Amino acid sequence: MNYRKLGRTGFEISEISLGTWQVGGKWGSEFDDANADRILNTAVDHGINFIDTADVYSAGLSEKAIGRLLKSRSERLYVATKCGRQINPHVNAGYTTEALRGYVEDSLSRLGVERLDLVQLHCPPTEVYYRPEIFGLFERLHEEGKVDKLGVSVEKVEEALKGIEYDNVDTVQIIFNIFRQRPSELFFEQANKKDIGVIIRVPLASGLLTGKFSEETTFGKDDHRHFNRDGAGFDKGETFSGVPYELGLQAVRLLQEHFPDYPITHLALKYILMFNAVSTVIPGASRPEQVISNLENEKQPDLDLMQMGALKKVYDDLISSEVHHLW
Repeated sequence: MNYRKLGRTGFEISEISLGTWQVGGKWGSEFDDANADRILNTAVDHGINFIDTADVYSAGLSEKAIGRLLKSRSERLYVATKCGRQINPHVNAGYTTEALRGYVEDSLSRLGVERLDLVQLHCPPTEVYYRPEIFGLFERLHEEGKVDKLGVSVEKVEEALKGIEYDNVDTVQIIFNIFRQRPSELFFEQANKKDIGVIIRVPLASGLLTGKFSEETTFGKDDHRHFNRDGAGFDKGETFSGVPYELGLQAVRLLQEHFPDYPITHLALKYILMFNAVSTVIPGASRPEQVISNLENEKQPDLDLMQMGALKKVYDDLISSEVHHLW
């Protein structure tokens, strides 16, 4: 396992880590505690020491599973959780210091810890980034010993840039992959300049960049890949990175033609890790085998300039017009 610094936090974390949105089972399925425990322990057994979760993942069951893991392992594990998405309706007015403090207290309880390593605002409405009192709350929570580091999980590059204007924002979690290349422009430059930790989510575009899907693939009614393609449930950029499904399949086939000897999942992860602004990438897993498969990326060669150029051309020719201006 290779490790990178999470910006100025001082945390030395696995460059391929674990996201736990679907850790207890596939999207839309019931949470399976035993399966979650297997996935989490497999990750740690293979050198992963950074785990990303949220209070809304499986209504807190993801955090509870990580709490069990922390009690059972001796390794130094870093846990990043998120808060804010419980607010319903999810609007600016719902973001109060009282509500957010309550969410932090609940996460501490479910994880069974006295202090959160990293808490992230969970894709709040853009207006929240213009409210200093929200960020001041987390400064007080830090002083109280309940929160170590603060980050923001964002939908848009503009939100990331606004977020890192606050001195106590140490990390940004953002979507970045072969199908969402805009962050590699101004945001990565500013993140490097300010030594911000960059956590990359949705690296495989909700599974599109595994090469396992086709026009005949179906998804369960409770799977966001079924109901959220047009943003019916939340920001549509979280589903297939905002790329129309059929167009994404076309782009994947083109990638497979360009890189016949490079497994596309590993190509997708390697592309992200070629950028030195990136601290870690957090693919999810619904089975232990997926964790191991993702980590096999470490055996793949780095991409050269011509290969990176080919990936940029696929994006420019097929994908950019659909996503670049939106996020």
